[in-house]
Amino acid sequence: MPLLGPTDELPRSPRRVVVAGTSGSGKTTLARQIAEALGLSYVEMDSLFHGPQWTPRPEFEDDVRAFVRGDAWATEWQYTRARPLLLERADTLVWLDHRKHTVLRRITMRTVVRRLRNEELWNGNVEPPLHTVFTDREHILRWAWKSHHRTGERIAAVLAGEHGPRLAVVRLRGQREVDQWRTGPLRRAAEHGERSVR
Repeated sequence: MPLLGPTDELPRSPRRVVVAGTSGSGKTTLARQIAEALGLSYVEMDSLFHGPQWTPRPEFEDDVRAFVRGDAWATEWQYTRARPLLLERADTLVWLDHRKHTVLRRITMRTVVRRLRNEELWNGNVEPPLHTVFTDREHILRWAWKSHHRTGERIAAVLAGEHGPRLAVVRLRGQREVDQWRTGPLRRAAEHGERSVR
């Protein structure tokens, strides 16, 4: 199946959707919007992965397996252990291919706001002190910088692999294309799905 753009019609109304992109690209926001538009279940992968004190939850993989057994859902395509499980069941993959400076601006603003508000994220976790960007090699800002190129590599592997022929892959570059897709092909898919239910 060819790579779809922001104005290309979807081959079917999506029922199981994963949203790919580097940290700060807007995966969570778009996955929630897709779930709302299409009437799908949604769970945030970070909420399943992170336990107290940012420790990985031992139940993570089991929780992901239980979630993807559902017939209609949307979530983020992330975490090495979760990606194959999600991809095995997904029918649509949306790739947020934003420029590096866009992603870094977004994630910097998000991190600063969360820290200043002492916002609780998952299982009691909060963003670490801002100065840890200089001391923690795995700090989210440093991670976003060094891992930006990896999403494109993963998408290329998907397109070349066994899932490529059956999976609709949508590439969106920048917020303008995200908005075009949401108000165009996604909305029409939602309307088509509503008519099919009637």
